[in-house]
Amino acid sequence: MLQKSPFSNLLEQSQYKYSLQDVAEPNLYRDIYPYDEIPKIAFNHRRVPLNMPAEIWITDTTFRDGQQSRAPYTEKQIVDLYKMLSRLGGPNGLIRQSEFFVYTAKDRRAVEECMALGYKFPEITTWIRAKKEDFALVKDMGIKETGILVSCSDYHIFKKLGMSRSQALNHYLEVVKQAFDAGIRPRCHLEDITRADFYGFVVPFVNELTELSKESGIPVKIRMCDTMGYGVPFSGVALPRSVPGIVYGLHHYSDVTSEMLEWHGHNDFYKAVANATTAWLHGASSVNCSLLGIGERTGNIPLEAMVIEYASLKGTFDGMDPTVITEIANYYKNELKYDIPPMTPFVGSSFNLTRAGIHADGLMKDAEIYNIFDTEKILARPAEVSISNTSGLAGIAYWMNTHYSLSPEAMLTKHDKVVQLMKDEIDKKYSDGRTTIMGEDELELIAEAVSNGIFKPLN
Repeated sequence: MLQKSPFSNLLEQSQYKYSLQDVAEPNLYRDIYPYDEIPKIAFNHRRVPLNMPAEIWITDTTFRDGQQSRAPYTEKQIVDLYKMLSRLGGPNGLIRQSEFFVYTAKDRRAVEECMALGYKFPEITTWIRAKKEDFALVKDMGIKETGILVSCSDYHIFKKLGMSRSQALNHYLEVVKQAFDAGIRPRCHLEDITRADFYGFVVPFVNELTELSKESGIPVKIRMCDTMGYGVPFSGVALPRSVPGIVYGLHHYSDVTSEMLEWHGHNDFYKAVANATTAWLHGASSVNCSLLGIGERTGNIPLEAMVIEYASLKGTFDGMDPTVITEIANYYKNELKYDIPPMTPFVGSSFNLTRAGIHADGLMKDAEIYNIFDTEKILARPAEVSISNTSGLAGIAYWMNTHYSLSPEAMLTKHDKVVQLMKDEIDKKYSDGRTTIMGEDELELIAEAVSNGIFKPLN
């Protein structure tokens, strides 16, 4: 039978409907996941077409998954960060939603304070246990969507829940019906999808969800959870690790529309950002992230990274304000006392900092030579240099110009006397055995001394 596909707008043969395979023993994919060895990447050379939706966006899990690996945020900190998320996402709501816990009184007060702000974006959603009282709580708070855990690998179904696949499927469907009865949009978190039997459980289960959604008239969002970071973005990789295959399969075999598909990944194998971008490229409208990537184990997809990825793919920020990324990084450092690894892209103290004197000489001539983009314009962070015995005159001159925000007419060159005197003083320290880079406070004191007080400490 031929049908016109809503995704490709082409006539396609109607697809085989996969049925649940209620196996007696769990399929643990031991050839791919031997546990006592590094997980294997298997290829079947099946290529999935690119199919990026017209609209893509970001959702946030800073106050849910992001709170599972650090001390809980205070109410004030949650509200402050939520405000910054709204400003970062811009008027078009590119940061579409943010999910919260509502277990404790403190959690609920924070949600109520954020809701009282009246922001359209990010929409406040929750994550709850699959209990009637939790659904009632969410509904009473006026929240329209909540996440529900529906673990889908045999590792979880057999080993954690102690159920068969059919028992798990029926249990999950009952929970989703409870959400419908409460008038809540369910967001089904398909935990551990990259170790799940895709055609034996995932597709049949999502097909049942799709039918329930049609009957109730309430949409069901499918969150594809790469819980252990096993997802692989490469073309031709076999399931269950193939990110393109998972997104394409749910589109093609379960009729899940792009706006109902959301990718949630972890960074255990350094692939979180690449996997999220791949999910966008192959048909998922939404990627779920946390600020600075803070989350379980190695963390989630860094939200700030996907802001930059969005602009890379679309050629525009579409109203997002990326300078807020720097404000957020400073808030974590100063307010939360969180140590951001210096080399972290876009937010680390060294991400646009150079140490080599020859690089500093290039920055003096044109910052574009050694800076990835105009970080001063886009992130409100000019390119920087660190000062040591290898920085040279050019590095010192560049540091002086940027640190003191000198106007073009007042900028120093490596030939200026104050720069040469600075270098002499710095060289003396290293000749006495120093090995570490110079701190800003130290450099300010040297600059003040060699300039006879013209360059005074800024703080």
